[in-house]
Amino acid sequence: MKRFGLTLLTAFVGGAMALGTYKLVEKKYADNMSFDDKQNVYFASNRMSPAITSSAGEVDFTQAAAAVTPAVVYIRTTYASSGQQSQQDRLQQMFGDMFGQGSPRQSAPQMASGSGVIISPDGYIVTNNHVVAKADKIEITTNDHRRFTAKVIGTDPNTDLALIKIEANDLPIVKLGNSDDAKVGEWVLAVGNPFNLTSTVTAGIVSAKGRGIGIIGKDDDQDDNPFGPTKLRASKPIAGIESFIQTDAAINPGNSGGALVNTRGELIGINSAIASHTGSYEGYGFAVPINLAKKVLNDIKKFGAVKRGYIGVSFSDLSVPEQVADLKTDKTNGLYVRSVVAGGGAEAAGVKTGDVITKVEGVTVYESSDLQERVGRLQPGDKINITVMRDGAEKNFAVTLKADVPAARTAGLSRSANELYNKLGASFMPLSQGQKVKYHVNGGVIVTQVRDGGIFDEAEIPSGTIITSINKEPINSVADIDKAITNLKDGLLTIAGYYPDGTKFNNKFTVEQ
Repeated sequence: MKRFGLTLLTAFVGGAMALGTYKLVEKKYADNMSFDDKQNVYFASNRMSPAITSSAGEVDFTQAAAAVTPAVVYIRTTYASSGQQSQQDRLQQMFGDMFGQGSPRQSAPQMASGSGVIISPDGYIVTNNHVVAKADKIEITTNDHRRFTAKVIGTDPNTDLALIKIEANDLPIVKLGNSDDAKVGEWVLAVGNPFNLTSTVTAGIVSAKGRGIGIIGKDDDQDDNPFGPTKLRASKPIAGIESFIQTDAAINPGNSGGALVNTRGELIGINSAIASHTGSYEGYGFAVPINLAKKVLNDIKKFGAVKRGYIGVSFSDLSVPEQVADLKTDKTNGLYVRSVVAGGGAEAAGVKTGDVITKVEGVTVYESSDLQERVGRLQPGDKINITVMRDGAEKNFAVTLKADVPAARTAGLSRSANELYNKLGASFMPLSQGQKVKYHVNGGVIVTQVRDGGIFDEAEIPSGTIITSINKEPINSVADIDKAITNLKDGLLTIAGYYPDGTKFNNKFTVEQ
């Protein structure tokens, strides 16, 4: 009997150890999964109902609305007072006027609001960059009225997207769809929090695809324009990637960052802008396609910033008369190559000045957004097939994308660790073994992105900097940063490490608490 009991105890202990080991491996694996993989695991256990829709007959939106609404959150942001208005402030004012978000003006503190979509059960949320840019504090209210403080994982002003995170598990999520499959005329739902009316669902159709409306990466002007109360002018090249899904589903102040879904309840876009003379709905809304957003969000989660590849050409859009007035061409579709970047992918592949790009991956290019969105989904080192018209004949080239310039600088104090983390205004990744050898350190994190207005931006700590300690606490992960910044003494923050050129630094900051 004793022998049997010992055998049973041994089996129990062995089973427990095996289960514990499995759980540790499972968590480590889950942390490295892409959002697509996490979604596949989630929906393997949480089956969605089949779509109830017909292009000609009766349409039922109830199941799609029920599937999506629990995963759309209300975002409330707090901004410190500011005596001066920067370009980012003006952009926030424009977007805020359209979406009920506002920007930090003369009085303090400023409050604003928007929407977000939960895309991973462990608390990752997608929203717009302009919803959280420069926010000192980000509060999330879920559909079941739970409240959390969110941390900015990273932002991408070039697509107006941001990835934020709350500390929670087993959250309801929206299934990521395929925006390429969306058809003009297809029914869609917009879910968000317009005018602080939480969990609002509106219906419409896809009005157009691949829209470039010139709102990302431009300066503002005082003239009237159809995109809102403030006009943006093309005084410099557009830095952003615009290939919006246009919809007539009602979108109003507060919808920014919310979900655009099909009747199967699948996320096909993140609502980002409206065309309006008044700042309220006039029939035209624009969403970032989810196929582009997935690449951006996975990059931010994995690398702390977006890794973007470039073809290496400057071009004029033949569909825009103002851009081709000086060109001797009778073509009205495609992209005229004005110059080829020396050492770029296009030059290496054989593309020349004067070529007209007519197709990308076999799909006809009508305007610049057709090319930009396709390239925006890819990484440096990926190949993309383009077709050009040269001397009356089509030629095909496989272009290897070259690496982007250093990561864009973008936004991020208060009482909680998350708020102070956002105030740092940076994203981080653990050091690789090669980086440890290079800087002769045993640990640390590398700064992958610096956002405008944060502590790192003000202290001129650039991307590529190695952080080895904060408040004399060794730093090897984001979790170490969270721990270190909760132990401030007299509001003093000490950050030590190495600049990209290897110069050592030890900077002290006084932080308002």
